[in-house]
Amino acid sequence: MKISIVGTGYVGLVSGTCFAETGISVSCIDIDKKKIQNLNKGIIPIYEPGLETMIENNVKKSRLSFSTNLNLSIHECEAVFIAVGTPPDEDGSADLKYVLDVAKEIGQYMTNYIVVVDKSTVPIGTAEKVRNVIQTELDKRNSNLKFDVASNPEFLKEGAAIQDFLKPDRIVVGIDSEKSKKVLQRLYKPFLLNGHPLLFMDIPSAELTKYAANAMLATKISFMNDIANLCEIVGADVNNVRKGIGSDSRIGTKFIYPGAGYGGSCFPKDVQALIKTSKEFNYSLDILQSVENVNERQKKVIPAKVLNHFDNDLEGRTIALWGLSFKPKTDDMREAPSLVIIEEILKAGAKIKAYDPVANNEAKRKIGDTIDYSDDMYEAIIDVDALIIITEWPEFRVPNYKVMDKLMKDKLIFDGRNIYEPTEMEEYGYTYYSIGRATVNKLK
Repeated sequence: MKISIVGTGYVGLVSGTCFAETGISVSCIDIDKKKIQNLNKGIIPIYEPGLETMIENNVKKSRLSFSTNLNLSIHECEAVFIAVGTPPDEDGSADLKYVLDVAKEIGQYMTNYIVVVDKSTVPIGTAEKVRNVIQTELDKRNSNLKFDVASNPEFLKEGAAIQDFLKPDRIVVGIDSEKSKKVLQRLYKPFLLNGHPLLFMDIPSAELTKYAANAMLATKISFMNDIANLCEIVGADVNNVRKGIGSDSRIGTKFIYPGAGYGGSCFPKDVQALIKTSKEFNYSLDILQSVENVNERQKKVIPAKVLNHFDNDLEGRTIALWGLSFKPKTDDMREAPSLVIIEEILKAGAKIKAYDPVANNEAKRKIGDTIDYSDDMYEAIIDVDALIIITEWPEFRVPNYKVMDKLMKDKLIFDGRNIYEPTEMEEYGYTYYSIGRATVNKLK
């Protein structure tokens, strides 16, 4: 079986590599010549555990290739996946320019029946737009070639994407023909051997499922962050509250950990896009609007704590930041809370020294030399007035406090992910601020 995947970003590269792992012949296409050149040299544009080795193995076995030429790659393909970016417009809607550009090329170059699969996160109605663009190009060619369009949203978690793809909770596919159903059943058969469900549905439902899933998870996060802020006001401990509600099987324990707000490539963009879609149909998603509002406010909670501790005077101070990516096991900084925290701290007059195990280079690309970067977590805290923890990388969980005591000017930590226990901080003599729990003042 031969397929093409257009777009070698996070979704396209992981999907193509995992399909190749099952023996399918996969050609990954991208218009970025430099990226394709690097991929052909074994240079991977994203950080994802295990991906580099898997790509190397499948390239060696001639099951995975990279090209800028869709025209050459599309011939004899049974399916073409569109996995290009859908960045948000200024109004929050998804920009479909790249998706429709690919659809146009498919219509120009296809030579046999294919199933065109929307893998990018796209709003309701995108499949019809893709179908119309392809058919327009076929009409220009006076071609009577047949094709189908399907929707197959991805549910990959950055940092665990390979496992998610190979052993999915579910596979959602929107189709409107039996022929396309048979193609996609055959394509996904290797992933169903352990009983993972393949859910076929109508195309609009599949398009909406991805947005609804991410919106629900974002809602749980914002809800818990709101409760955490209330906990601080009334003197409750959010960890106790979290355990109390998480033990209810109807709620569950996932995505109810308070913190400095959610970020990444999916939650912010998808929540905004779903809000925008609802407005186009004259319906207001008030809960999701509040979810977004709470999240934007939550990103400023840690800077507010820092400013309050220093009586709104950060001039001449240096603050360390552990973690830059929006979550561990990725270098992704899209909509990362760290960006807001950095902006607020710099605006208040302080300097920042930062360390992240994999995201330093991505941070340099995004914000340049506005902050200082360290190659080691302890190097970042030399002579700093305070430490902010913003990404819960495993190496931050059990630091050497004796080393920290010698390096930091003051024993002051602002924990944006609640990775330490207040009693432990009290024992080590730190002033410790966290989210939704009482502040610990260092021992005198």
